[in-house]
Amino acid sequence: MKPLTVQDLKAITAGDLVQGSEEVLIQHGAYRLKQVKRPNTVLFTSKPIVNWEKLEPFYPIVLVTDRFYRKKEVPEQIIIIKVRDTDEAYWKFVDFYRNQFNIPIVAITGTSGKSTTKEMIKHILSANKNVTSTPLSSNSRTASLQYLLNIDDHTEAAVFETAVGSPGDIRIAGDYFKPTIGIITNIGAHHLNYCKTLEGYIQAKGEMLDIISPTGTLIINAEDINTGKIDLSKFHGRIIKVGKHTSCDFRASNIRYHKNGMLFNVHHKKKLYEIYVPGFGEHQVYNALAAIAAIYEMGLPISLAAEQLQSYRKLNKQLQVFKGINNSILIDDTWNITTTSLEAGLKVLNALGEGKKKIAIIGTITDLGSWGYIIHEQAGEIIRQIGVDVLITIGEHASIMAVHAIEAGLSSPVYIYKNSTLAYKLLEDIVDENTIIFIKGDMYSKEIYKLADDLKIKKSSASE
Repeated sequence: MKPLTVQDLKAITAGDLVQGSEEVLIQHGAYRLKQVKRPNTVLFTSKPIVNWEKLEPFYPIVLVTDRFYRKKEVPEQIIIIKVRDTDEAYWKFVDFYRNQFNIPIVAITGTSGKSTTKEMIKHILSANKNVTSTPLSSNSRTASLQYLLNIDDHTEAAVFETAVGSPGDIRIAGDYFKPTIGIITNIGAHHLNYCKTLEGYIQAKGEMLDIISPTGTLIINAEDINTGKIDLSKFHGRIIKVGKHTSCDFRASNIRYHKNGMLFNVHHKKKLYEIYVPGFGEHQVYNALAAIAAIYEMGLPISLAAEQLQSYRKLNKQLQVFKGINNSILIDDTWNITTTSLEAGLKVLNALGEGKKKIAIIGTITDLGSWGYIIHEQAGEIIRQIGVDVLITIGEHASIMAVHAIEAGLSSPVYIYKNSTLAYKLLEDIVDENTIIFIKGDMYSKEIYKLADDLKIKKSSASE
């Protein structure tokens, strides 16, 4: 955080100093009591604080509040700025802090590919810029203030994930980050427990258009069906399309699997660039296209992206390849599961498993609310269309996709389990050196997570 004094904060919030010194330096920010973990933190809260002793290790603390405290009720190491409305004061502070920095800020949303695209952009920029970003796959909506305060005078660019748990989440993220570039990687069907319908989810993702600066840039996957349902007419900035169609601003062609990743050509402004990116699957090409488009908008050459992407390190448990039991090949894709990422993973299984026995182990899709049955049926249809040699599902709701796949015409053997114990025993019997196993699930599924770990015969990735 770029430090501020209490005197600065008093002016920003239009508050009154009722206790403490104006000279105290503020180096951290919080709006919940549990976020106070270091000295010299400003805390914005209207809630009463009773147990001051717990806060002693973090003194001095600057408290911005609209609550009245009696004299001697608050320790003298607490500096108090009294404001008319705490929420109003908080957003004045957020606006002031963000507006100090005239730097490119990228916000990324999408059902899948957010973290990968963000990490690609960060990796490319890090060649010659000081970059701050959301860490790895973290995109907690309650941590947006911390992400923002990681920007300081040394920061030259920032890249943030903006997740959707419910409608309004992206709009709130925009109040913090005010991005100059926004990316929508794709839109599948997820978080329907709060968005209620697919249309509501698409609309929630479409909030990205509302938060980009008026002179900013929106980057979209031109071939994603649900992204195409967003009304782009209300966006007055620059729109960049990536994909395989000739109308795309950044177009991929000659896509093929190569070594431990994907090799493809990028066409832009009548020039052609050969790109290699680690990580399997055509979806990885779309992630790379969005990253390339973003850094190009920042004034960096595509040649730099081509050079940097060669050394990009893909995230753990996202289509990682390992040596599996009985000398098989294991593809561990257990970070999360949506129908979008399931389809991408099954296509990778088919590509890498040509000539081998292909086994898919699939767990439950979460955060679907009343849509759970329908979305699991859609997953079953995806499995039938792409095809596997053996299908294993783990979990009560995952069985829905297995039943639907059978009813839709999947003729391969199908095994339905509630836990991983019996699945492992089966795999010990049917897996050999000519087998490739794809395991797909959610990081919070202990059964899937454990099975993925049990199926590896060593911890180091076979693709590294």
